[in-house]
Amino acid sequence: MVGTGENVSEVILDIKNLHVSVEGTKIIKGVDLTIRSGEIHAIMGRNGAGKSTLAHVLMGHPAYEITQGEIQYRGKPIDEYEVFERARAGMFLSFQYPASIPGVQVGNFLKKSVNNVRDEKVKAREFRKELNAAMDKLDMNKGFLSRYVNDGFSGGEKKRLEILQMMLLKPTLALLDETDSGLDIDALRLVAKGITETAEETGFLVITHYQRLLELIKPNFVHAMIDGKFVKSGGPELALKLEDQGYDWLEA
Repeated sequence: MVGTGENVSEVILDIKNLHVSVEGTKIIKGVDLTIRSGEIHAIMGRNGAGKSTLAHVLMGHPAYEITQGEIQYRGKPIDEYEVFERARAGMFLSFQYPASIPGVQVGNFLKKSVNNVRDEKVKAREFRKELNAAMDKLDMNKGFLSRYVNDGFSGGEKKRLEILQMMLLKPTLALLDETDSGLDIDALRLVAKGITETAEETGFLVITHYQRLLELIKPNFVHAMIDGKFVKSGGPELALKLEDQGYDWLEA
């Protein structure tokens, strides 16, 4: 019970009994999840467990059909929200495999993204100040801005650009789909730094296979997902056990 006068973080995301299908195949089979501002939730599980499906459903991917349950974002159902409306409302998805956009410079892409998501034209001086501060925190060279989006980028550069976007867009809810995959330890530390820089006011849903990212960002909750359901939830110690023992013990 929360005492009188104690601050309670805002509920950012509230999922109740969510069931999702793709072309008639059930993928998510009854998920309940509540994320408050400032909380980091991690989902771990084997490939095909439904982790990425959950992230894409939350962001409004049209290929997925919600067959049962509800999703509320900041107290409102989001079933009818288009993807751009979810982004403008403060939702952000970092892709596992970011797409390349040849011919579009990173600097222009970032400024247009910020203007469109905020639904206002940000002053050039203000944008440059925010951009330079975020790039400094991620140890990114300014020459990066003249390159084409993800064109010829290494895996680490792609993921760093995803985190740079997140820091500039300042989402209320950030969905990170295996942002740590393929990163060396130095790139991983910088990505983790971007997450922790944003985490105070943002609710995070982090999908990962690895404990090493969670050691750096220190999640509040870890959820083990098997066959479209959360079968076990706990603190950071659960991630250690999953990495050490795998998932067979949860199916016994």
